[in-house]
Amino acid sequence: MVEMTIVSTLLFALVLGFVDFGNAFYQWNAATKAVQIGARLASISDPIATNLTTAGPTTTPGAPVVAGVYGPFVCSYTGATGSCTNGGTFNATNFSRIFRGDTAVTNDDTCPALAANQRPGMCQFFSGLRRDNVVVTYAATGLGYQTRAGGPVPTITVSLQNRTFQFFFLQGLMGFNNITMPSMLSTVTGEDLKSTSP
Repeated sequence: MVEMTIVSTLLFALVLGFVDFGNAFYQWNAATKAVQIGARLASISDPIATNLTTAGPTTTPGAPVVAGVYGPFVCSYTGATGSCTNGGTFNATNFSRIFRGDTAVTNDDTCPALAANQRPGMCQFFSGLRRDNVVVTYAATGLGYQTRAGGPVPTITVSLQNRTFQFFFLQGLMGFNNITMPSMLSTVTGEDLKSTSP
């Protein structure tokens, strides 16, 4: 009986540990997919930093946009307030398109269910994702040319911050703390960023 108690305790902890680390691996995969989807949506949508389209210098129309000539514009939420660095003008609707896909725009962290024929956003791939976890960066890497109709061609990076792997069994049974998730990111080259102007 004593031996069975000792062995079953270890076996129980081992099995629940496998479950918890399997769940952490699932969270890792979901977060990776979310940043890939976010980068893809950011590359084909109106930029969050709305002044990106006019950020390139125009002293020599038609000349290549030099790497590092603007930005980078790093756009993110802090609590309920969104902002972009380097004087970028933050557009909450454009951010919501990346975060929620084609679902309704709201001013919170909700992730509405998708209707038929709606594109999913980041939150549909990683449940529990909050707006302040998402960072979108637009950088000049020498692509595009000045006075291009759609503006410069930025290199777009979508990354996550302040996320943790959530442990359930091990936290309750053995006092494990949640582990900070490494900052994962996905980088793409901007395409013809969607423009509502004629």
